[in-house]
Amino acid sequence: MEKSEIKPYNALSNYLKEKYGTKIYKLSLNGNMTCPNRDGKIGTKGCIFCGEQGSGDFTANKNLSITKQIEEAKKKVSKKIKNGKYIAYFQAFTNTYAPIDYLKKIFTEAINHPDIAILSIATRPDCLPENVIELLDDLNKIKPVWIEIGLQTIHEQTAEFIRRGYSLPVFDKALKELTKRNIQVIAHVIIGLPYETEQMIYETIDYLSMTSISGIKLHLLHVLKNTDLAVLWEKKLFNTLTKEKYIDILIGCIERLPKEVVIHRITGDGAPKLLLAPDWSRYKWSLLNDIHSEMKARGSFQGRLFNINKKCRNKR
Repeated sequence: MEKSEIKPYNALSNYLKEKYGTKIYKLSLNGNMTCPNRDGKIGTKGCIFCGEQGSGDFTANKNLSITKQIEEAKKKVSKKIKNGKYIAYFQAFTNTYAPIDYLKKIFTEAINHPDIAILSIATRPDCLPENVIELLDDLNKIKPVWIEIGLQTIHEQTAEFIRRGYSLPVFDKALKELTKRNIQVIAHVIIGLPYETEQMIYETIDYLSMTSISGIKLHLLHVLKNTDLAVLWEKKLFNTLTKEKYIDILIGCIERLPKEVVIHRITGDGAPKLLLAPDWSRYKWSLLNDIHSEMKARGSFQGRLFNINKKCRNKR
């Protein structure tokens, strides 16, 4: 698929281009934080799929100041963008899990950088106390603030199995408080979690479709080395999805989402040195081309099933 081709869904790249008139690149930063699911507050092992970097395998050097991290990250994409704008993305682990004074310092440093257009923060809904939400509200008045929350699934049985560490109402409450302050929320969903059926995945999407989320990231489940998920996979206690099945389910998810929800991601990146399965996911551009080709062949588009599902749910 040509990069200039309009996608049959509300892709982040198109959304940013329309809003800002240019491409905006994401710079992955490291706030040097941990997670309550690792430091003993909730647990010590993290989620079963979480690697040593806590999804921050591509982030900057945590020992550098935020400004220096931004400048170093800009150099890495300098061939792709000149005199452009960027998203400051705090990615590794739980990025509101620190004293409020420290959070204010690093987030203010990032958002006030002249080249930063958006501040994006990956966190957990149980790590958003009132004083943190007030800080985010203040920052959102300077430049847009996005909060990314790793929901993964609405199903409590799966949430317990993957050791997520919080219940669905905690997510709902955080979403309500953030939305009330006009802070955009991007929910993360993993497709292919052990023992989840296709219908269960669609139930998660249908649930989110009726909420106030602004965006969504649809991730493929990756099995990474040195995780508890890898142990289960090596023991053949579950199977990862085939490429064909992933594409089929993914399209079903996209069709269930309302058109206004921005889709930030339709797959994911597993660090090549750590990736165990599925092996076909190493070839990201091939996968994206296959997804777009299949959507075109089906005449598929975002929102195709949303109104139908909405009417069915309203009749219950």
